Amino acid sequence: MEIYKNGNKAGFTQLYERLYEPLYCFLYRYTQEEQLSIDIIHDTFEILQKKKQAFNPAKGTVKAYLFQIAYRLLINKLNRRKKWRSLLPFLAPQSNHSISMDEKLWVQQAIADLPDKQRAIILLVYYEDLPQNEIASILDIPIGTVKSRLHTAMNTLKNNLEEDFHAER
Repeated sequence: MEIYKNGNKAGFTQLYERLYEPLYCFLYRYTQEEQLSIDIIHDTFEILQKKKQAFNPAKGTVKAYLFQIAYRLLINKLNRRKKWRSLLPFLAPQSNHSISMDEKLWVQQAIADLPDKQRAIILLVYYEDLPQNEIASILDIPIGTVKSRLHTAMNTLKNNLEEDFHAER
């Protein structure tokens, strides 16, 4: 890690090659989802690149540091999914039913119909998977405004989709 912190890209490659498989095995065993596990690993190493100077060997190993980053990313992602599904339960796939293309288009249209400020929040949170503090920075608004717009947008989206869902049945 010290070699990498000093700017040696080969050190980063060695870390990646050495720790990819243990991270993948942990994440896959936890989620049983290959693509999610791969995405989390890539996000983990991206964060490592941004925060390499923050690593303190006195606090633990590089492996532990990467597992900590990966685990936090995973929990955040799963919590967002859970919240999304609880807000829009009729869109959560049942065990043998996946979301059809029509349903995906229906949700995309409902998002497109949201007011601009609400649509931006939904897209940044659920499609770009950005944390609220980064969204506040991107949109140049306070984090409290991000939270209130997200709450309003989710309620609007939920109500509109439920109305359309029940109207079609």
